[in-house]
Amino acid sequence: MNTNDQQQRFAEWIHDYSGVLYRVVNGFADGDDRNDLLQEVLLAVWKSIPAFRGQAKASTYLYRVCHNTALLWTRSRKSYRLRLEQLTAFAPTAHSPEGGSLTQERLAALYAEIRRLKPADRSLILLALDGLSYRDMAEVLGLSESNVGVKLNRIKTQLGQTLKDKDYEPR
Repeated sequence: MNTNDQQQRFAEWIHDYSGVLYRVVNGFADGDDRNDLLQEVLLAVWKSIPAFRGQAKASTYLYRVCHNTALLWTRSRKSYRLRLEQLTAFAPTAHSPEGGSLTQERLAALYAEIRRLKPADRSLILLALDGLSYRDMAEVLGLSESNVGVKLNRIKTQLGQTLKDKDYEPR
């Protein structure tokens, strides 16, 4: 594949699947980390284009690249964050009030709870929120369809209870 073909496919994928990128990034990062993760995901998508052979749907392939990149990024950030927390343990933290509508608050609360999930569970719920079928989710994550269903129900129950406990029940 030449560079022009790669550029064209990259532009098409970013245009067609920008929502995927947004949801994965927001599901795995918050604050300024979102920009860092977005750059990592875009770079991974760019690098992966020559390996795409068309054996899977482009959307499924892109989901896998994005989620795998986010998982690797999360693992690498853990050790960095531990070191950073040790260095800043005694520094005061400032919290700024977030404005916005109740709907935005609920969405922010949902993403906050999703970020607290184990990385594999986080990937699964984000794929479900994107409306993928169990078959597609299984293919992206390397699970069986029945395992996807069981895990997804457990995650939804957990998220629902956590949000209910925090008075952010879905309406």
